[in-house]
Order: sequence, then structure tokens, then C-alpha cells
Amino acid sequence: MKASLAGWLELLRPGDYVILAAALTACVASALVLWRGGAPEKAVVRAGGKVFAELALTRAQSVEVPGPLGTTRIEIQPGRARVASDPGPRQYCVRQGWLTRAGSVAICAPNQVSLSLSGGVAEYDSLNY
Repeated sequence: MKASLAGWLELLRPGDYVILAAALTACVASALVLWRGGAPEKAVVRAGGKVFAELALTRAQSVEVPGPLGTTRIEIQPGRARVASDPGPRQYCVRQGWLTRAGSVAICAPNQVSLSLSGGVAEYDSLNY
């Protein structure tokens, strides 16, 4: 295997290395740009199926949302949001951690509270997910 690799490398010229470096750079750049998704602009908090608050993701803040089981606390940081605490039994929405992409959703079903990020271009919708 080493002999065939060394023989192959001998055939490359300086221009070939430039082309390989450019191709690698183009692949990395397109992966960073295309897979990044849209940057979210705001967090939408719903309680009982109705919009409770729309919060900008530009400054740190915390919101307490009442629900049938108790209070759900939502944290906002610049560019991201999460459900910090919830009285629900399984804590699925808390375990999702920080939401950072447009279209991301955390649903606290037992307490009827949801957090979604909107704005920008969503990477997927509910049909694709």
C-alpha cells in the first residue's frame, strides 16, 4: 500500500496541490454556510395553544409561563433559548437544552407550554422532521 501511495504522490505537481487545497477549502466553506441554517430572530412562547410572549434573542432574559401543572421557566440568551425548568414529570423539554436554529421547538406537553425559534430560514419543517 505504501509503495503505491508513494508512486502516486510522485505524479503530483505543484499546481495539483493548489487545486486540491482550493477544492478542500470550497468543501469546508460550503458545509459551514449551507448546513448552518437560518439564524433565529425571536423566541415564541405558547401556553395553552395561545401565544404567551414573543421575545427578541438580542439580550439575556428569563420568562415564567404559567401552566396547568405549575410554572415553566424559559431562559433567553443572545442567539439562543431554552426551557430551564418545567414541572412536567419526564422533563423532555428541559433535556433538549439550548435551541439555536430557526424552526427548533421544545414542547412541554403536560404543562401545555412550548418554545419555538422563528426568523431566518428553518432547516426543516414538521413534514421533513
